[in-house]
Amino acid sequence: MEALVDLITGNKIPFGLWAKQFTEWAKDVFEGFFDVITVLLKVPMDATTDGLLVVPPLVLIAIFAAIAYGLQRSWRLVLLVVLGFLFILNQGMWKATVETIVLAVYATGVSLLFGIPLGILAARRRWFWNVMSPLLDLMQTLPTFIYLVPMLAFFGLGIVPGVIATVIFAIPAPIRQTYLGLTQVPNALVEAGESFGCDRWQLLTRVKIPAAIPIIMAGVNQCIMLSLSMVVIAALVGAGGLGGAVVRALGQNNIALGVESGLSIVIVAIVLDRMLRWRERSPGTARSANRPGWLKSLLGRPAGATP
Repeated sequence: MEALVDLITGNKIPFGLWAKQFTEWAKDVFEGFFDVITVLLKVPMDATTDGLLVVPPLVLIAIFAAIAYGLQRSWRLVLLVVLGFLFILNQGMWKATVETIVLAVYATGVSLLFGIPLGILAARRRWFWNVMSPLLDLMQTLPTFIYLVPMLAFFGLGIVPGVIATVIFAIPAPIRQTYLGLTQVPNALVEAGESFGCDRWQLLTRVKIPAAIPIIMAGVNQCIMLSLSMVVIAALVGAGGLGGAVVRALGQNNIALGVESGLSIVIVAIVLDRMLRWRERSPGTARSANRPGWLKSLLGRPAGATP
């Protein structure tokens, strides 16, 4: 038995060495590509952060409050946004908070830019979903620290490897939710769209996606929360923001800084979640889905239809 164990352990499969060789090869061959990605991400993110920091904090808080009211029509949410950001400002975490919001917004934007189309494709092509599903499981179960190792090798220290690692971690959420929303559209609604003369594109854009919007928006919220959960991890490769403050607190055993930065992350997460949550229309402001006019207005007039 011991001889068998020695045989197995003495003939190690060099997966680690192969991964190292592949990383070095990719870094040499695609160096120009990685430089372009770095510029495309770093320049606009730095510009956005600098632009937001130029705005006086109270003015920026008022802008966030106005956006919150415009999205949700809730004065309670406006009060939450104002009080939450005033607390962050009071704790001296404003600059780090702005950096974190920019990181989360860009990571979420990139995740949605690729995730929603991939979810649509997966809903339309079953074989593509069968290929994507195990990959998504792998992306969500791998320890988040693993993403930082190749990103650090390809892009070096800074905000770019943190954003890309965050995108890899967060993108499964919009893919899964988009797929789930589109595949759960009632067949009766799809058949009604076909009876109105919709082609495949019209059926997707005028019937399936509007019906799946609440589930897709749930994926957007999940994506934002996953992005914020990577803030601290991304700070380990130089992403900065509130995650950087948490890392400093850990290194210095600074309980006060850790609590302040941790509470700031919680406030940002709650505010973004409440601001971007899907708001159902009240029955008094929208037609009932059971009325024939609702379907006609949703589908529009088919091409060639007589008035």
